Amino acid sequence: MTSQEPRPVRVLVVDDNPVVRTGLTTLLESGGVQVVGEASDGAQAIELARRVRPDLVLLDVRMPVMDGVAAAGPLSGLAKVLMLSYDSDAEVIGAAIRNGASGYLVHGAFGADELVQAIVDTVSDRSSPLSPQASRAVVAALRDGSGDGPPGRPRPADRRAELGLSRREAEVMDLIARGRSNGEIAALLVVSEYTVKNHVNRIFAKLGVRSRGAAIARWLGTADTPPRSPHGM
Repeated sequence: MTSQEPRPVRVLVVDDNPVVRTGLTTLLESGGVQVVGEASDGAQAIELARRVRPDLVLLDVRMPVMDGVAAAGPLSGLAKVLMLSYDSDAEVIGAAIRNGASGYLVHGAFGADELVQAIVDTVSDRSSPLSPQASRAVVAALRDGSGDGPPGRPRPADRRAELGLSRREAEVMDLIARGRSNGEIAALLVVSEYTVKNHVNRIFAKLGVRSRGAAIARWLGTADTPPRSPHGM
């Protein structure tokens, strides 16, 4: 009896440039990723995602009708969302993450293999892929203490008690916000990757989130914390 081959990751590609969509589709399929649809704007992407139910939406920012930042919110309720854009503006990056994006990649900052790996890692929640420009924006928000959130938000260093995280969970959360993968966090904290995964699951449960992007938004104080669920994830 032969073991069944794992199902390929199913991706919806969203970009208003048909040449970019075709190039991404070819690149992803050559890397073993299944492209289940293409859309040219955010509104079309939401409608298509409801029909095809992808594992991940690869989402551009600047598009007509509905841009990627606005579409990230509804789409993140249907699938993981990974932003892929030429736009490296810190406010745009922050807004996309607050709206539910699990990661943000800037064109020119990654290779084909890195893009495929970022998609796989995002779907499996092993990491929150951030290009250097995006990572710098997140780190700046951590330093500033409130990102683009309203005045009076507590600094992330003061968020631990407010969010009910242990000291170690706060350390893990800080590294998640800096775009570190579970493996990298394990190496930095000198623990097993299994231990890190348990910490991440507990963090998600305490913050009431389902993705690393949403967890980052809670940690930076740029999203309201929902009522605690008694059930872990």
